[in-house]
Amino acid sequence: MGQVFGCVQVEQSSVAIREIFGKYDDVLEPGCHCVPWCLGSRVAGALSLRVKQLDVRCETKTKDNVFVTVVASIQYRALAEKTVDAYYKLSNTRAQIQSYVFDVIRASVPKMELDATFEQKNEIAKAVEEELEKAMSAYGYEIVQTLIVDIEPDEHVKRAMNEINAAARLRVAANEKAEAEKILQIKRAEGDAESKYLAGLGIARQRQAIVDGLRDSVLAFSENVPGTTSKDIMDMVLMTQYFDTMKDIGASSKSNAVFIPHGPGAVQDVASQIRNGLLQGNASEC
Repeated sequence: MGQVFGCVQVEQSSVAIREIFGKYDDVLEPGCHCVPWCLGSRVAGALSLRVKQLDVRCETKTKDNVFVTVVASIQYRALAEKTVDAYYKLSNTRAQIQSYVFDVIRASVPKMELDATFEQKNEIAKAVEEELEKAMSAYGYEIVQTLIVDIEPDEHVKRAMNEINAAARLRVAANEKAEAEKILQIKRAEGDAESKYLAGLGIARQRQAIVDGLRDSVLAFSENVPGTTSKDIMDMVLMTQYFDTMKDIGASSKSNAVFIPHGPGAVQDVASQIRNGLLQGNASEC
């Protein structure tokens, strides 16, 4: 806005207040206007109609005695139809808005606990906006929007909250790890049991096959060699297995020396010892 030779230019989105000898005369819209200063006319001031923003930081206490700093962002503007009220009735708009914000926040937040304050910040913003709208409309201002942009607890409280959250997460992680280890142990035990079961089936089948083979050998030998008894055939089979075992032991590089009796009756003695050992083992199992 400039004044040259009694002419005044008012910028866009602004209005000017014209006075004559100190008394309000008119509101000048954007454009060029004649203000003859020689006749007592003058421009008292200008008023912007643009939306302005005011950030207010208010410290208060919650219901559970935690001090927090609430940051509110107030967007407001002067109403063109109430320019006179906006210019003459209020000398410090920002201080007035700040006072109302302090009043509403310090009346609302102490009724809430800390967690509820974070959850209900929209309700706090709505309460602030309603109170400001009622108060500032009488001074020619419109509240466009009110936002609660931040709620900052005390630094010690934030640290304690973070530690609580971390402890809860560690507890959940420990439970999950324990559950995983439990599942692994169960699966490992099930696998071990299944392996032993299958191994038992294999051993049982192996022994059954050995028994069937011995039975077939006894029957075939009895048919081909007349005069032999089942006892003679079993003695021969036991001796054959005995000497096969001795051969396997001798073939091992880590085996120790094994002394066996040698003589005309040694074979019969060894067969008797093996048979007696088997009979004693069967008797002990029964």
